[in-house]
Amino acid sequence: MRLALPLIALFITQHLLGCSSQQLYNTGQAWQRNECNKVVDAQERNRCMGSTNTSYEDYKRQTEEAKSGK
Repeated sequence: MRLALPLIALFITQHLLGCSSQQLYNTGQAWQRNECNKVVDAQERNRCMGSTNTSYEDYKRQTEEAKSGK
Protein backbone atom coordinates (compact mmCIF):
# COMPACT_ATOMS: atom_id res chain seq x y z
CA MET A 1 0.00 0.00 0.00
CA ARG A 2 2.91 2.31 0.80
CA LEU A 3 4.13 2.03 -2.79
CA ALA A 4 0.74 2.10 -4.46
CA LEU A 5 -0.28 5.64 -3.50
CA PRO A 6 2.76 7.39 -5.01
CA LEU A 7 2.45 5.30 -8.18
CA ILE A 8 -1.22 6.15 -8.52
CA ALA A 9 -0.51 9.84 -8.00
CA LEU A 10 2.33 9.67 -10.52
CA PHE A 11 0.11 7.93 -13.05
CA ILE A 12 -2.66 10.49 -12.70
CA THR A 13 -0.24 13.40 -12.91
CA GLN A 14 1.51 12.05 -15.98
CA HIS A 15 -1.75 11.13 -17.66
CA LEU A 16 -3.17 14.59 -17.15
CA LEU A 17 -0.01 16.15 -18.56
CA GLY A 18 -0.31 14.08 -21.73
CA CYS A 19 2.88 12.07 -21.37
CA SER A 20 3.33 8.98 -23.46
CA SER A 21 3.17 5.57 -21.85
CA GLN A 22 6.90 5.20 -22.48
CA GLN A 23 7.61 8.42 -20.59
CA LEU A 24 5.41 7.22 -17.76
CA TYR A 25 7.22 3.87 -17.72
CA ASN A 26 10.62 5.59 -17.61
CA THR A 27 9.45 7.83 -14.77
CA GLY A 28 8.26 4.78 -12.84
CA GLN A 29 11.59 3.03 -13.43
CA ALA A 30 13.49 6.06 -12.12
CA TRP A 31 11.27 6.17 -9.05
CA GLN A 32 11.86 2.46 -8.46
CA ARG A 33 15.65 2.93 -8.74
CA ASN A 34 15.44 5.67 -6.11
CA GLU A 35 13.52 3.30 -3.85
CA CYS A 36 16.08 0.54 -4.44
CA ASN A 37 18.87 2.88 -3.38
CA LYS A 38 17.20 3.14 0.03
CA VAL A 39 17.61 -0.61 0.68
CA VAL A 40 20.42 -1.22 3.17
CA ASP A 41 21.19 -4.86 2.32
CA ALA A 42 23.50 -4.89 -0.75
CA GLN A 43 22.22 -8.18 -2.13
CA GLU A 44 18.59 -7.11 -1.87
CA ARG A 45 19.44 -3.68 -3.34
CA ASN A 46 21.16 -5.35 -6.32
CA ARG A 47 18.14 -7.61 -6.86
CA CYS A 48 15.87 -4.60 -6.72
CA MET A 49 18.03 -2.62 -9.15
CA GLY A 50 18.09 -5.59 -11.52
CA SER A 51 14.34 -5.38 -11.82
CA THR A 52 14.64 -1.78 -13.08
CA ASN A 53 16.70 -2.72 -16.13
CA THR A 54 13.81 -3.91 -18.29
CA SER A 55 13.58 -1.72 -21.39
CA TYR A 56 10.23 -0.27 -22.34
CA GLU A 57 10.19 -2.41 -25.49
CA ASP A 58 10.75 -5.60 -23.45
CA TYR A 59 8.15 -4.52 -20.92
CA LYS A 60 5.61 -3.87 -23.67
CA ARG A 61 6.36 -7.23 -25.33
CA GLN A 62 6.00 -9.08 -22.00
CA THR A 63 2.72 -7.28 -21.32
CA GLU A 64 1.34 -8.20 -24.72
CA GLU A 65 2.40 -11.83 -24.25
CA ALA A 66 0.69 -11.93 -20.86
CA LYS A 67 -2.50 -10.48 -22.33
CA SER A 68 -2.57 -13.02 -25.13
CA GLY A 69 -1.87 -15.90 -22.72
CA LYS A 70 1.48 -16.99 -24.17
